[in-house]
Amino acid sequence: MTIHTDLTGRDAAARRSGALAPTCRGLNYYSADRSLRDLLPHYMEAPLLAHLAPHLAELGELAGGRLHDLSDQAERHQPVLHPRDGYGRDEEWVEYHPAYREMESIAFGKFGMHAMCNRGGVLGWPSPMPPIAKYVFHYLFAQAEFGLLCPVNLTDSSSELVRRFGTDELRERYLARMWSQDPLTLLKCAQFMTEKTGGSDVGAGELVAVRDGKDWKLWGEKWFCSNVDAELAVLLARPEGAVAGGRGLGLFLMPKILPDGRRNSYRILRLKDKLGSRTMASGEIVFEGAAAYQLGELDQGLKQMLVMVNSSRVSHLARAAGMMRRCLNEALVAARHRNAFGRAVIDHPLMRRQLLKLMVPTEQALSALLYSATASDKVLRLLTPIAKYRACRDNVTVATGAMEARGGNGYIEDWPNARLVRDAHLGLLWEGTSNINALDAVQRAVGKARGHEALRDDLGRQLENVADMPGQFRTRLSGALADAMRFAERVAADPENERFCRIAAGKLYHATTAALLASEGTRIGREAGDARRLLLSRFVLEHRLAEHSSTNLEAQQWENEAIDLLLGDAPVSLQRAAALVQG
Repeated sequence: MTIHTDLTGRDAAARRSGALAPTCRGLNYYSADRSLRDLLPHYMEAPLLAHLAPHLAELGELAGGRLHDLSDQAERHQPVLHPRDGYGRDEEWVEYHPAYREMESIAFGKFGMHAMCNRGGVLGWPSPMPPIAKYVFHYLFAQAEFGLLCPVNLTDSSSELVRRFGTDELRERYLARMWSQDPLTLLKCAQFMTEKTGGSDVGAGELVAVRDGKDWKLWGEKWFCSNVDAELAVLLARPEGAVAGGRGLGLFLMPKILPDGRRNSYRILRLKDKLGSRTMASGEIVFEGAAAYQLGELDQGLKQMLVMVNSSRVSHLARAAGMMRRCLNEALVAARHRNAFGRAVIDHPLMRRQLLKLMVPTEQALSALLYSATASDKVLRLLTPIAKYRACRDNVTVATGAMEARGGNGYIEDWPNARLVRDAHLGLLWEGTSNINALDAVQRAVGKARGHEALRDDLGRQLENVADMPGQFRTRLSGALADAMRFAERVAADPENERFCRIAAGKLYHATTAALLASEGTRIGREAGDARRLLLSRFVLEHRLAEHSSTNLEAQQWENEAIDLLLGDAPVSLQRAAALVQG
């Protein structure tokens, strides 16, 4: 009998493990992201970009290293609610693993992601930064950690509500601490919106506010409260006697600790056992006369709350774009380092096509993010709901595709893909489901606000201002935009067409991103010698906007060369890209 000692033992197991593809652990997510680095000079002012580049590189290194490991630890050691202290007092508190606290120190302390657009001094920049700065940090951070970006964004966006609608006294008491980078003085914030009676239907809420002198007492429940133990919370409640529906809701700020040091009168009943975003605590709260402070006019609460919707939706777009980038990178690493049937997996034509199906929506989302971060309010009125709707849905598909690219290991919790799939789904729910965003985009942004006109005009100018874009392809892009706008107008014109709102919103997103990719690719091709985004634009037109993919094999031959160019490391010349998009 032959004893195969060469097939057993630690050495043999280690040798066979070398056949497994690695993960992205150890990469610098900023340095490795050619698309982001190519695009930033076209969207961010040069002095700010030069100042932030070292910080972005530092976050990129952390995201692929220390932050990556901390996030994994926090995922395995989820928050725990302690309902009482050792003396039996109802002083419920949430216990976080030290890894989560260290991630907080990176996000809030080191980089000041919640404060960089609100005050000067963050990262050494003398004035508040434009929104694009924080969203690029969100994009990189999300590639390692998803859940903590909720408290970061909520603290940022809630401070804007306090700044706009709070009294001088409230601004003086809270704003500086909401923008602090010192963990001993920082007041993190939450937004408690969802009730059992309605999720997206916020107007069905039953939380009651009863006047108590100049302030208010809250009575009732909130059903889904993320960052549940935050020092402050912004919420909607119905003042006693107010009308039903959204018009009867007021906006309030509720502290956890009252000015006299007492704990406010609300209790955390339990934490949610969530599918994803497990590092961050979400829970249920009952209000037993909790003190709260009025923000703005009592009958304008819902309207005032919508002030932060655009920023929160762009934050979700940033998270979706970042997570798709991580998924794409994981799929590429797996395909390049795994062999099957005698050659690298990436060399198989069907896998190459599948990788393009991950790359195209990933690049669309990055273009949509940077454009959203710099667009006018009129453009944002339509852009944010269509981008949040489509990019968050694409994130689920891309995460699933990346898991499949890794194979069976992608389904195992030792590897990153299972968690990426879980976390991706939450983007479909926060800040409005797909239906809610599609309805907002088509029925309100198009039908009432005429937001598509501002978007159409702005994209039209972009296409016209890129002189060296192939004329035939420019005409094709303009036609796609016009068709998407006409269809959205027709759907918005009649309430009976509601069932087509998602189709209309999707068409608007794909036409918008096709135009962006083309103009970006042409400019970068001319100035930096790499026009790959122009190729991606044609893929959007033919595979995401077209009703059906062509079955004419000869007509698809351009894709073979385009895929080789896009999966390769060499720059794509503008001349070569122009020839392929017009072929």
